[in-house]
Amino acid sequence: MARLQIFNGSSKKVSGFMTVCKLYIRMKMREVVVEEQIQWILSYVQEGLVDIWKENTLEDLEEGSLEYEIVGEFLANIKKEFGEGDEETVKIAELKMLEQRGKMMEKFV
Repeated sequence: MARLQIFNGSSKKVSGFMTVCKLYIRMKMREVVVEEQIQWILSYVQEGLVDIWKENTLEDLEEGSLEYEIVGEFLANIKKEFGEGDEETVKIAELKMLEQRGKMMEKFV
C-alpha cells in the first residue's frame, strides 16, 4: 500500500489524496466508525492554508454541527472545498492567513 502523502489543500493533489484515502479505508478501516475514519484523514491534512479549514472542521465535528453518515460524504466535501475551480474558498483562506507584525488578520477584525 502506498504511503499517504500530506495534503496541503492543493487543487492539483486533491484527487490523488482522495483515491489513496478511499483505498486505505477499504483495505484497513472497514470496521472503523466514520468519525474515526474522518479523524484519520484529517491527520494527513496539514500545512499552510488548509490548517484553517481543518480546525473549523474539527470544531464543527466536536460540536455535532457537522455529521457524515459515510466517509465518502466527507471526501466529497474535501473535493468541493479544494478541487479545481473553487477559487473563492482559496482566496478566503489566503485572506485569513494574512499577518501584520506577526498577528493574524482575525485579531484586527
